[in-house]
Amino acid sequence: MRPVAFRAVEKSFGAVRALRPTTLDIAGGEFLTLLGPSGSGKTTLLNITAGYLAPDAGRVRIGERDVTELPARKRNIGMVFQNYALFPHLSVFENVAYGLRSRGCTRSEIRRRVEEALATVQLAGFGGRAIRQLSGGQQQRVALARALVIEPDVLLFDEPLGALDRQLRKHVQLEIRRLHQRLGRTTIYVTHDQEEALVMSDRIAVMREGRVEQIGSGRDLYERPANSFVAGFLGESNLIEGSVTRVSGDYAELSVPALGMAIRGIAAAGLAEGEPGAALLRPETIRIGADTAPCLAARASEIVYLGEIVSVRLVLADEREIWCRRLSNLGEVRPGPTTLGWPAEEVRILPIHSNEETREVRHDRSS
Repeated sequence: MRPVAFRAVEKSFGAVRALRPTTLDIAGGEFLTLLGPSGSGKTTLLNITAGYLAPDAGRVRIGERDVTELPARKRNIGMVFQNYALFPHLSVFENVAYGLRSRGCTRSEIRRRVEEALATVQLAGFGGRAIRQLSGGQQQRVALARALVIEPDVLLFDEPLGALDRQLRKHVQLEIRRLHQRLGRTTIYVTHDQEEALVMSDRIAVMREGRVEQIGSGRDLYERPANSFVAGFLGESNLIEGSVTRVSGDYAELSVPALGMAIRGIAAAGLAEGEPGAALLRPETIRIGADTAPCLAARASEIVYLGEIVSVRLVLADEREIWCRRLSNLGEVRPGPTTLGWPAEEVRILPIHSNEETREVRHDRSS
């Protein structure tokens, strides 16, 4: 259970700054997910951890060792790739045994450890099969067994479930999560799928344009996003932009001239009076047809039935769209005129995400 530490690590490819100075601590045994859109720097940071890329600046530590200049083969890293990278001409057993043979393990030790690894991923008895005989989910588990069998200090995943269908992907997510809870390996997982990150992670680092915007548990990020980018990327959100007119104690007010009103809510860090801001209204906080302040007139224009949940598209007087999500058993919603409101204690007033090029953000366990 080795901790991983990054200190002011950065990487550029020509004129493109793929990773801005990043300082980040991952605890031993922690499951940390790097979440973000394409080009956010998450895979670059993963490859620097593995030793496949050298940083332009900064240091990387795994446990007590500075591994910044160590080649990948000397880092004791287990890697599960998006395309699994299995050898089609080798059996399941030989695919899993590959890393042990390259380390010079004895035949008896190889057999014991391969069989243990296959049993761990629920593939006991599959050693003699050819890779082409396996389903996508089984191939993914072979790749996981190959990474686990070398007893790595850190386990890395690079979007490993992208090729699986939705139902199988959800099943394998839970399998990986349970396996992590049982084995306790320090794990860094890359994905752009927010649901996957929420299901599997101890903490999530949301990345954008080569930097970590915010890090915390899934609940922290969903309920207390640091800025409008994090709010918009993790979970469904209604963001209403305006100008911050007042910050007092835990609350702030946001002037929205288009609506002719001010929105009051819990103030996020970094707000300043006179600066742009955004009110975050999660769909589940919206109340329809009630006298909950601010009681805005609206029109229910679209109702989407999703089983136990109903999503409703509401159109305000200025043609702004607000989405509401509510339980189906709370009564039928019909198209037409209605009102909407929200409790102020369930609204957050956020700074608009920054486009600064140079700031360095430190993220550690106290974040």
